[in-house]
Amino acid sequence: MIELSRGRRLAALAALALGGVAVGLTEFVAMGLLPDIARGLLPHEYAQSSSGAVARAGWMITAYALGVVVGAPLIAALSARLPRKKLVLGLLVLFAVGTVASAIAPTFDLVLLARFAAALPHGAYFGAAGLLAATLMGPGNEARGFATVLGGLTVSNLVGVPLITRLGQAAGWRVAYLVIAGFFLLTLLAVLAVVPEVAAAVDGSPAAELRALRTSQVWLVAATGAVGFAGFFAVNTYIAPVTTDVTGLSAAMVPWALVAVGLGMTVGNALGGWLADRDLQRSMVIGFVAMIVSIAVFSLVASTRVGLFVGAFLVGATSLYLGPVLQARLITVAPGAQLMGAALNQSAMNIANSLGAALGSVAIAAGLGYLAPARVGVVLAVVGLILGLVSFAVGRRLRERVPATV
Repeated sequence: MIELSRGRRLAALAALALGGVAVGLTEFVAMGLLPDIARGLLPHEYAQSSSGAVARAGWMITAYALGVVVGAPLIAALSARLPRKKLVLGLLVLFAVGTVASAIAPTFDLVLLARFAAALPHGAYFGAAGLLAATLMGPGNEARGFATVLGGLTVSNLVGVPLITRLGQAAGWRVAYLVIAGFFLLTLLAVLAVVPEVAAAVDGSPAAELRALRTSQVWLVAATGAVGFAGFFAVNTYIAPVTTDVTGLSAAMVPWALVAVGLGMTVGNALGGWLADRDLQRSMVIGFVAMIVSIAVFSLVASTRVGLFVGAFLVGATSLYLGPVLQARLITVAPGAQLMGAALNQSAMNIANSLGAALGSVAIAAGLGYLAPARVGVVLAVVGLILGLVSFAVGRRLRERVPATV
């Protein structure tokens, strides 16, 4: 634990969490602006079929998710010996450049490419910033450290995403992304000012980080997050058309639906970070069961005004509850490669993002309606629970064969 005054420590944690706010904005704002993006980038398709154009615009979310999947392990391996603060600063620069490119790219294909590039530093940021926060908080607070950075993401969904969504609806989605780039620059200045220097792990190296990829448990836990968490994204990706076309509310109510999701995420993240440091297995089981129930409830009641907002809150809460839980689990099964373990969790989350958005798009394009992705999400969450239980069972068997082996 680094010796800092209480005020300096809180300021440093706040700066790292501010980065989580900016990342949440660049990742999630597209979900509330999909109809606007579709009208702007795909006008001819939108005129022929609004749902078809919205479904195609959903590939922006998939492109971002794929960028995270590629960038997280690659940057984690290459930056193993880089001091954590310098790594975080470099990643913030990449975020800002990619987000500006997303705002100014003239065609749909170029926007897809820009979203992919903007996502490359995503996983490494949460990994490096989360490890920094855990170091600042001291031993035994790993999950709470990551929950602190993820807390910025939940605040983003609670306040930032609805506000930027409303701005995008009024001034254009490109303006929204330029404002988000400004948040990354603000975070960079805050990190420069208040976050202390923290050296990389003494035994850190690209080889050590890559060795984590040889562990079957790492892949099993990553698959748990990738499939199980896709249930959340199957719902959240299409929250805008559910609000307007299913519940029958105006577009002005979309930001308020996002507030409900964000409020749930804030509550769930805090609770998950606290419980994961106490009983990891129980926390994961509780989280997946709650997610399954909440998504099922959403699919049944989102056609009503009250049902939409209550269901959105429950889906957000149960899903982000699992964020720090899965993060802590991956670090546990990747000893000696904490940055890789932390980054891989973000890869898994964004495979989930890609999978949920893509399967939801297929269901909508098949004419099953905007609530069909939620029914798909229930199945995905069930599979995630099964994979999580298998992971712990495999871990117990490995410990029985070789003491002290995860």
